[in-house]
Amino acid sequence: MKKKHLLSIKNIEKWLNEHDALSVELQSDLDSLKMAVSKVVETEKEVSGELPLPSEISDEPMTLALYSDGGCRGNPGPGAFAYVVQEHNGAILAEGVEFEGMTTNNRMELSGPLRGLEELESILPTQGKDPLLTKIKVITDSKYVVDGMKSWVKGWKARGWKKADNKPPENLELWQALDEARTKFMEVEWTWVRGHAGHPQNEYCDRKANEVMDKHQS
Repeated sequence: MKKKHLLSIKNIEKWLNEHDALSVELQSDLDSLKMAVSKVVETEKEVSGELPLPSEISDEPMTLALYSDGGCRGNPGPGAFAYVVQEHNGAILAEGVEFEGMTTNNRMELSGPLRGLEELESILPTQGKDPLLTKIKVITDSKYVVDGMKSWVKGWKARGWKKADNKPPENLELWQALDEARTKFMEVEWTWVRGHAGHPQNEYCDRKANEVMDKHQS
């Protein structure tokens, strides 16, 4: 992770320099930041090499793969979600995991891709990449998420964010946030994979989510 953060700082420095916006004060601040990052002792194991190349974008070198999974113990109950973003060459661009003390399975499944897209919107510009020129492929084992984003949301929006029975959909604020998040990119594609079927990235996210739930329940 340290290498990724140092690279991000260097990309910011390069971008500022290209736009004649790198003042002496900013250069000093960036140098101090690089020094601080370089001195951090990393105690968590680097994940590079744990995951294979993202097969879903094997023929799409300019696309990013966002894998996510979420779960809940009790439904409602304590839950968590995790996501990981890989580039075509397998490099991990971003990842995260979050715990909630009282939630539902569907909320966690929605929150994974939402947080992943939000982080990508933030970090892509630091690497000189425009989110609006970037395609994202979201891969999840939640048919709830995939069916919703590919089909249901369109009908809900046409009815003023109401279902056919004129009631608002459950988890409305998350659906709206996810629908808004995808407009920040050139395209967001939704792909379903079977859970607990040996898919390495899906299993990785599942494991990370369960680890944080175990930690908070121990």
